[in-house]
Amino acid sequence: MLGGTLSALDGIGPEDLDIDGLVRRAGEGVGEVIIALNATVEGQTTAHYLVDRLAPTGVTVSRLAHGVPVGGELDYLDEGTLSAALKARRSVG
Repeated sequence: MLGGTLSALDGIGPEDLDIDGLVRRAGEGVGEVIIALNATVEGQTTAHYLVDRLAPTGVTVSRLAHGVPVGGELDYLDEGTLSAALKARRSVG
């Protein structure tokens, strides 16, 4: 567990989170790291930083999907959520 997300505005940098511990554990035979962070600027920034830091370990890095929730009404979605859902779309046939 990282203990939060990176946030320049709040003064939270990589040294304030347990990123080194995650990278160390990933290098010990872990097959995959699944990033589960909020779809905020801080979450996106942290995810990109983690991908860069984990790259040398050779571990597979994936992220939970973002977009339209099951049962969500399209009329109430913002552009960012709809854009994320379109980018993550999959073929159904």
